[in-house]
Amino acid sequence: MDIAAYMADVGQQARDAATAVARSTTAVRNKALLATAEALDAARDELAAANAKDLESGRSSGLDEAMLDRLELTPARVDAMIEGLRQVASLPDPIGEITDMTFRPSGIQVGRMRVPLGVIGIIYESRPNVTVEAASLCLKSGNATILRGGSEAIHSNQAIAACLARGLSEAGLPENAVQVIRTTDRKAVGELITMPRFVDVIVPRGGKGLIERISRDARVPVIKHLDGICHVYVDSHADPEKALAVAVNSKTQRYGTCNTMETLLVDEEIASDILPLLAGAFREKGVELRGCDRTLEILTDVTAATKEDWATEYLAPILAVKVVDGLDGAISHINCYSSQHTDSIITENYTRARRFLTEVDSSSVMVNASTRFADGFEYGLGAEIGISTDKIHARGPVGLEGLTSQKYVVFGDGHIRT
Repeated sequence: MDIAAYMADVGQQARDAATAVARSTTAVRNKALLATAEALDAARDELAAANAKDLESGRSSGLDEAMLDRLELTPARVDAMIEGLRQVASLPDPIGEITDMTFRPSGIQVGRMRVPLGVIGIIYESRPNVTVEAASLCLKSGNATILRGGSEAIHSNQAIAACLARGLSEAGLPENAVQVIRTTDRKAVGELITMPRFVDVIVPRGGKGLIERISRDARVPVIKHLDGICHVYVDSHADPEKALAVAVNSKTQRYGTCNTMETLLVDEEIASDILPLLAGAFREKGVELRGCDRTLEILTDVTAATKEDWATEYLAPILAVKVVDGLDGAISHINCYSSQHTDSIITENYTRARRFLTEVDSSSVMVNASTRFADGFEYGLGAEIGISTDKIHARGPVGLEGLTSQKYVVFGDGHIRT
């Protein structure tokens, strides 16, 4: 296969389809989503057979159990994909919304209309259910999309793509509005991220290595985050019960997510009182603690932390612990080591909470709440395409609105500028 020619064809077809999707009505796009849900339900046997091929190939190539688990399409996961499509169909449509309409002294009216981005390229690994999640959000927000899943899920993704094509066709939308790349050749990714003529934005979903490569090589704008080095700071004015509940939940509710706490910061004024309580709770959960010198003076059975620990996303039951010089020390540490994902303060002092919100430069900043709430569903977005730690366009959980832009619209009645 001539990869460059193939990807150019995919890009042109996506660009053509984007026009049709952008001018479609909410009812038509919802019909496509619901028809896709029905197609998935009817194709359970085909999906299972395709997924079995991927699983067999994965075992033969030595994929570990965690990867195989993410790859598997169980009946429950198919149910979840179907339910996800129905939920996205029920979400409010952001496209065409006009806001901030004002009369100008000249007599014209000026406002801003929400519009699709155009063509969105999404690159992801292992989990075939992401194919449905990504396609549904892009379609609902009026965009065409090009999906490049992991090579280990090629058969599953193509089976899902067939269901998406049936749903689009039934709604009268071009099947090329959602295209799943048919080749496992990695050159396809290199082409996808360097086609600004056809692709308006790239969203990478996967490991740090993948995202670093996309960020480095892309000639198309990228919505992404690299690490989830999230902090919880327990202030000297914290309620101990809240501190215990929030810190433990932030770390142990799930270990392998980007919004899991990786570093616990404790004000030196209360460290000797609250650290033993926190350490006991974490030990009960099987969490390994790695502490700074001042932490080791209070907790003698803790491993000494290295400088690398402050900059590590463990995604495991390991937690770095540091005693800091009050709020200034906490903010300084966070702004030095944070990945600008999510950071939380536990305090009953309103003034300190406001300072933390103002001075911590992350995409989500919280007061007395678990970092695990940094999620599109929990924020009321309905669903998310990912998390962005960038500062331009979208920041934090990226839902439907994050997959759109705005343009100015002007209404006049024969007005001319003098």
